[in-house]
Amino acid sequence: MPPLFSKTKETLTLNTVSFADLKLAPEILKALTEAGYTTPTPIQAQAIPVVLSGEDLMAGAQTGTGKTAAFALPLLQQLMQHASASTSPAKHPVRALILVPTRELAVQVEESVKMYAKYTNLRSLVVYGGVDIKTQTPHLKTGVEILVATPGRLLDHIEQKTVLLNQVQMLVLDEADRMLDMGFMPALKRILALLPRRRQSLMFSATFSNDIKKLSEDFLIYPSLIEVARSNATSENIKQKVYLVASEDKHALLAKLLKGDDAKQVIVFTKTKLTASRLTRQLQREGIEADAIHGDRSQSERQQTLEAFKQGKVSVLIATDVAARGLDIDHLPMVINYEIPHAAEDYVHRIGRTGRAGAKGTALSLVSPEEERYLVDIEKLIKTTIEKEQASVQHVPRSERRPASESREPREQREPRPAYHKPVPNKPAHDPWFDKPYVPKVTEPAPSTSKPDFDAVKPKAQIPALFRRSS
Repeated sequence: MPPLFSKTKETLTLNTVSFADLKLAPEILKALTEAGYTTPTPIQAQAIPVVLSGEDLMAGAQTGTGKTAAFALPLLQQLMQHASASTSPAKHPVRALILVPTRELAVQVEESVKMYAKYTNLRSLVVYGGVDIKTQTPHLKTGVEILVATPGRLLDHIEQKTVLLNQVQMLVLDEADRMLDMGFMPALKRILALLPRRRQSLMFSATFSNDIKKLSEDFLIYPSLIEVARSNATSENIKQKVYLVASEDKHALLAKLLKGDDAKQVIVFTKTKLTASRLTRQLQREGIEADAIHGDRSQSERQQTLEAFKQGKVSVLIATDVAARGLDIDHLPMVINYEIPHAAEDYVHRIGRTGRAGAKGTALSLVSPEEERYLVDIEKLIKTTIEKEQASVQHVPRSERRPASESREPREQREPRPAYHKPVPNKPAHDPWFDKPYVPKVTEPAPSTSKPDFDAVKPKAQIPALFRRSS
């Protein structure tokens, strides 16, 4: 068996490198300039040259480091020679396949690819579950060079013969550790078996577990290894803090935090869909603009909610772990863990929604006594002791929890209510009939209404002598 890695790339500080120095096409550089990107992040500065050289790559990067551009930009550069303005689908076969674990991440990756490729003739498309597959088929038939997909929906298209993968030159596995956590290993093996053996493969993962290394052996050939941060590390731009609070006081503390001046846009994470829905309704009743995003909501509802959150129409987004790695919000200032996860790795991915691309962020966690054992595992994983504070919760009267538009006037300012008179009933409340003694009523037996049994009086049929039993 070949060695797992051919060489190791060390973390470099490349503050003087620009995108123009990475030998990208003018069309790609123009799109980057319009988007306001001039200096690559460390993962981009190290990964792009490796991918352009044609080597396989295994990259370890935490969320918010710009890893989407780290594989999308060199991927587009490699496919520029196949760009065509022809409308014939035969001129646009699938040449690059990007596999991601969640629908939200798939949409965002494809949006980035489309933005970087806006001045090229390369086409891209995203396919994912939760929507009618028939709406995706016509777009596939027109031909696309870059396909972003979730594994399950891609297999659906393969079974319906609406997509061919026999010309794939580049494969990208994004959030590989999350795919394994979600049980995608059998689907991945089926997809890999359909791809050409001669291809370039890239794998990006936040953690390098034994399962990830075993997966890399299945589809990477002498890959280069890049790690831009310690595995399972949290960003230094994120200020972490824990509030020790009783379970029954969590909601009051959360409402207090959300009404603070620094909580203008917040993602609140819960462990279950039921808790997310219940918490959303409670916050809405208290006048907080909140909405939920979880697996029970349709894809269109999730996209509408996410778009409203990005535009500021919704200030608080309640999310489960299904969205922990799929959300990419620019300059998100705060993340709150209403319930900390049982898996310590999920904590890293949750708080990775803030403090992205060099921005500052805050991650708060509400930890009850029964959850403290999970907090110990988190601190052990990230090798950091998180600041803790004993929360003091002052319960707010129900009347003060109402929205301002529905608040009641003080009692002394209200107009006196008219005296209430109990209406007089039209009928007496007591019937004398119920006071009479019980007298049994003797009745004559009713005439029988049953039908006569004609079979009993019917004469027996005469049996012919021929059939009589002889004595």
